[in-house]
Amino acid sequence: MTKLTKNRKLAVDKIDADKQYPLAEAAKLVKEITTTKFDASVDVDVRLGVDPRKANQMVRGVVTLPHGTGKTTKVLVLCTPDKEEEAKAAGADFVGLEEYIEKIKGGWTDVDVIITMPSVMAKVGQLGRILGPRGLMPNPKSGTVTMEIAKAVAEVKAGKIDFKVDRYGIVHTSVGKVSFDADKIVENAKEFIGTIMKLKPAAAKGTYVKSICLSSTMSPGIRIEPKSVEA
Repeated sequence: MTKLTKNRKLAVDKIDADKQYPLAEAAKLVKEITTTKFDASVDVDVRLGVDPRKANQMVRGVVTLPHGTGKTTKVLVLCTPDKEEEAKAAGADFVGLEEYIEKIKGGWTDVDVIITMPSVMAKVGQLGRILGPRGLMPNPKSGTVTMEIAKAVAEVKAGKIDFKVDRYGIVHTSVGKVSFDADKIVENAKEFIGTIMKLKPAAAKGTYVKSICLSSTMSPGIRIEPKSVEA
């Protein structure tokens, strides 16, 4: 059995594993129990009562966090030359088409989000085997295949995130950094969880939100009382 470090033991001792905490209390607690020297991410995991193997129970969506994620999001825009200046002016980190398609084919994927336009999706589609497993494939449903390039880049830079339930029925995302005020963590988490609740599939039966957990990059998880989020 792995021996707990001193800091880990102190963190575990502060949490009642059998208790569900109000979100506001959990946000303060996650800041207290995080002892990393870097600014750790604050993550939310929501376990849903759905079967992701069935298309009519898939939960996927986008949400713009009111206070952003705290991360610097690297954006690649794959577009035609007439859209390049628009993308650069909006803050895209990398802009182009053929040269970046070749770089990706060579194994380069050092970006967080890829935005493109409908007219070049035939070329981008060739990268599916590389981008798909990394969650980087542009998708109209997430707003990353669009003619409104500037708007899409600005939204991503402002904290827009794409989420999707995994094969275990869990939706996971970061809702800020430990350096955020607890109130900002709460507001971001509520926006994320509230969006998931609105996306409940009609085919999902029984309890939809089974559990919610808040944690930082290297902290123990804190169980959240679902009603505190709804409130």
